[in-house]
Parts: sequence; structure tokens; C-alpha cells
Amino acid sequence: MTAHVIDGKAHAASLRLAVGGAVEGLKRAYGLTPGLAVVLVGADPASEVYVRNKGVATRAAGMNSLEFKMPEDCSQEALLSQVRALNEDPSVHGILVQFPLPGHIDQTRVIAAIDPAKDVDGLHPMNAGRLMAGVSGLAPCTPLGCVRLIKDRVADLSGKRALVLGRSSLVGKPMALLLLNENCTVTLAHSRTKDVADECRRADILVAAVGRPHFVKGGWIKPGATVIDVGINRVPAPEKGTGKTRLVGDVDFDAACEIAGAITPVPGGVGPMTIAGLLANAVTAACAQAGVPVPEM
Repeated sequence: MTAHVIDGKAHAASLRLAVGGAVEGLKRAYGLTPGLAVVLVGADPASEVYVRNKGVATRAAGMNSLEFKMPEDCSQEALLSQVRALNEDPSVHGILVQFPLPGHIDQTRVIAAIDPAKDVDGLHPMNAGRLMAGVSGLAPCTPLGCVRLIKDRVADLSGKRALVLGRSSLVGKPMALLLLNENCTVTLAHSRTKDVADECRRADILVAAVGRPHFVKGGWIKPGATVIDVGINRVPAPEKGTGKTRLVGDVDFDAACEIAGAITPVPGGVGPMTIAGLLANAVTAACAQAGVPVPEM
């Protein structure tokens, strides 16, 4: 069997196009232009690239993009003050504080300070609680993107056995809840799980988010399963002595392709869906704040 390789770039492009159409419709019907604010603390190169890409994508979708850069040594109170100001700004419908933050800032306090209605990362305890309760709200972008990719391959998720590897608040836990809300039978595995390979072999849907390169072996996968690889790991390139690196996922892609029914590559799989999902969340947040229906996206 040769697995179908799920093209995350194509799916993300389609979602961004739908978001752009939704934004245009909101402008015409209600005079509503969603605004997304991103706060970056410090000058981490990877974070700067990510924030810049978010700004480009936001503007391309017809939304207002606001970027606030704060020095590495800014105080926690200064950051919280900036968040509170954005909470009060009616032109800002979504707020995203770029992580990781410097060690002297309490990330939990920053998340809790964001207005839940503007929490486009879906990390506020209130939004996490809504997801737990099965109530509509803002959910983390990466798991939302994963669900979209899965549903493109599996028309009906009801009753499917799903295994989520990893229990982070950003991916693992919300991923498990989103699949549960789709009526999957969900297992959440982690570093203390016994016989994790056997757990994998029972899964119709396998989502790997452990941050360990090639952790999931080909022989762990159920024949025909849909495999979503969230991992992004930088490892040495095959060319020895060059000092070059390459990106790989948590799944041994080549081996998995011989067994799985469908699989996401790394790069080019889940990654592109994260920013597209962020844009969709910004539109959803803007509509909720304005009291207008959320367009189909």
C-alpha cells in the first residue's frame, strides 16, 4: 500500500481563500473588517519570521493586521498592560501573544489576561472549558487544522478509533476533545503510556504530537489508518560534514507510507494549516463580537 499524501499547503490555500471571501462579505454586508493583533516580546529569529508570515497572511485575507514589538527585558506588567489595551480596542477582534515568552514572564498569567472573546489561540481557560463542555468557541488553531485534514479523508468520524500521542494544552488535549466531539472513540497517550505501539496499531486515526523525531515506527500503524504528523523536529541532514539540517516529523514517514491509508508530510502537512486556522478564528471572533452570523469557511 502507498499512502495518500495529504497536501497541507493546498488545504491551507483553500481555507485562506474562503477566509478572504468571508472577510469581503462581512465588509459589504456589515462594514466589518476583522482586526488581528500580534504581540512579540524579544527578537527570537524564528518568532519574528512566524509573526511576519502571520501579518502577510492577515493582510492578504483583507483583514487589519497590527503588530506590537516589545523588548526582551520588558516587565510582565508592561506586557499585561499592552494586552489590556488591546482588549479594550474595538478595532481589534483577535489577540495573539507570540510564544515562547522570556523566562521572567508568566505565560499562564498572560493567557488569562486576554479577553476570551479575542483569544484566537484558543488557550484561555474559559475557551478550554467551552471545548471540554462541547460548546462552540475558539479552539487552538493547529488541532482545528488537523480535524479539517482528517475530515477530508474520513467522511464520517463517528465511531472511529482515534489515538492522540501527546498531552500538551496547545495540541494534544484540545485535539482529543475535538475528535471526541466528532464522536470518535479517543485514547490520549503520553510518556507514561504502556505498550504505546499496541495502542497505535488499534487506531483508525493517529495524531502524533510528541516532539520526538521518527518516534512512531511504520510497524506501529494500522493498515489503512489516517496519520496526522504534528511534529516539527530539526535533525542533521544526510550529507555528513555539511552542518546542514532538515525538518522531520514524529512519524517515520517513508515506513509509514507503506502501511497507512493517508498521511501528512513534514514539512507541508499540518504546519500551513495553523496560520490558515488562525485567520478563520479571527473571522469567527469578529463575527461573535459584532453579533453577526459566521460565514461558511
